[in-house]
Amino acid sequence: MSPPMRPPLSPSPSAPGGTPGAPTSKTLLVPYYEHPSVRPAEWDALVAAAPRLHGVVLNPASGPGKRPDPAFAAVAGRLRAADVRVLGYVDTDYGRRPLADVVRDLTRHRDWYGTDGTFLDQAAAVESEFGYYRRLAAAARGLGGGLVLNHGTAPHPSYARIADVLVTFEGTWTSYRRRPPPPWTGAGASLCHLVHGVPAGADTAALARERGAALYCAVPGVGDHPWGTLPHALAPVP
Repeated sequence: MSPPMRPPLSPSPSAPGGTPGAPTSKTLLVPYYEHPSVRPAEWDALVAAAPRLHGVVLNPASGPGKRPDPAFAAVAGRLRAADVRVLGYVDTDYGRRPLADVVRDLTRHRDWYGTDGTFLDQAAAVESEFGYYRRLAAAARGLGGGLVLNHGTAPHPSYARIADVLVTFEGTWTSYRRRPPPPWTGAGASLCHLVHGVPAGADTAALARERGAALYCAVPGVGDHPWGTLPHALAPVP
């Protein structure tokens, strides 16, 4: 049985004040790409942080994998029980993956892990690929739940018509601090910024709000696998 559909991925308002860099309200959209059997304490910390989480991106094997993974199914169930959106990760290779393959992965995420939303990674930003993503958006809506497009940069404004959330920045803290993302001229979708290599105490939340992003995630991880770390405020104490 599929999980009940959640409302669209509209962010909750941020609470004023708080510790610099600490998440407030449901403004954190967390991609966490580690196996629950390898990092159980971190997954426990994510479940415990439910009141702060807009959603968690579930990524068993650069997508849903070839068969269900009971450990990911269990943590997905715990997150849903804590009222956290679970977004299934699917790579689109900037519009180069066959549509049928992407839709197959969307369906596997829903059937195997009960996801109630979709996180399409490596999303193209140019207008010429809009038709491809419009068809994917229709498929994702048909499966139920919301849609996040991770462009990593500001896309053509047309993409705001088909998604709930657009990731308009993904990169290092150094780049984010020194070179603001270009101003967003579209309307109709919330914005999210994903920042890695973030030092403890950096007030990424305030900077994201200043730059128009209602959602964000800031992690200390660096290198090829930064999303194997949690935000400083959520990381379990050793």
